Amino acid sequence: KSYKSQDAKQVSRAVLDWYDHHRRDLTWRMPPGIEANPYHVWLSEIMLQQTTVEAVKPYFEKFIHRWPSLADLAAASQDDVMRLWAGLGYYSRARNMHRAAQVIMTEHGGKFPVTETGLRALPGIGDYTAAAIAAIAFGQRALVLDANIERIMARYGAVAERLPAAKPALRKVLDQITPSRRAGDFAQALMDIGNRICTPPRRKGDDWSQPQCLICPLSSSCLGRHQNPSSWPRKAPKTARATRHGYVMVVISDDHHVLLMRRPSKGL
Repeated sequence: KSYKSQDAKQVSRAVLDWYDHHRRDLTWRMPPGIEANPYHVWLSEIMLQQTTVEAVKPYFEKFIHRWPSLADLAAASQDDVMRLWAGLGYYSRARNMHRAAQVIMTEHGGKFPVTETGLRALPGIGDYTAAAIAAIAFGQRALVLDANIERIMARYGAVAERLPAAKPALRKVLDQITPSRRAGDFAQALMDIGNRICTPPRRKGDDWSQPQCLICPLSSSCLGRHQNPSSWPRKAPKTARATRHGYVMVVISDDHHVLLMRRPSKGL
């Protein structure tokens, strides 16, 4: 379905109105109308990759306390960064984050690129993260499409195509309703709606949970609302992964010291 411009404006307005009253209070998030701190937005988005909000909160606060500015983080040693990151997982994120901070300081005069293209050139920043930072930190109109928003768009547009092939169709649906102004708030609103309202199906006994369509600000135009919304997004069958085997050797001296060898920055 192609939404008329007036319909799209009504939907985006309803989403932003919902956000103004029901948004999550997160340490790195500024109230509507207040300019965001690009350093905080970038740091939180890197930490949130493949990690939950609840897990990220204490790490974000520790990092901001230890390194209040981008310059402080760039000047830190990688070992210190990795030590503070310990427990958050996916450690390549921390290495790339530290490298990106140094690149911004040395090649961009300490200022973040404001465009998606410029942001994507930094270590550790892909399409989603570049769009999120451009929209939230710099007010750019960008299509922010994470797993939560993919689910909402699949239901909203009743996109029958299976993921990941459906991504272009989901971007098209999102493009039709993303406003020119407050695109960052709009993206964060969709993230909150995906977290609290348009939720993924969860098993409840013999049944599956359904999203809370009655209180969703997108419900008036949602094509999937009356068609078992939990059946979206459609996903391609998972392919079997190869099993890999390896050996681990632990060397302990007679006086109970353990031999350590630093792993490469890439690979297993």
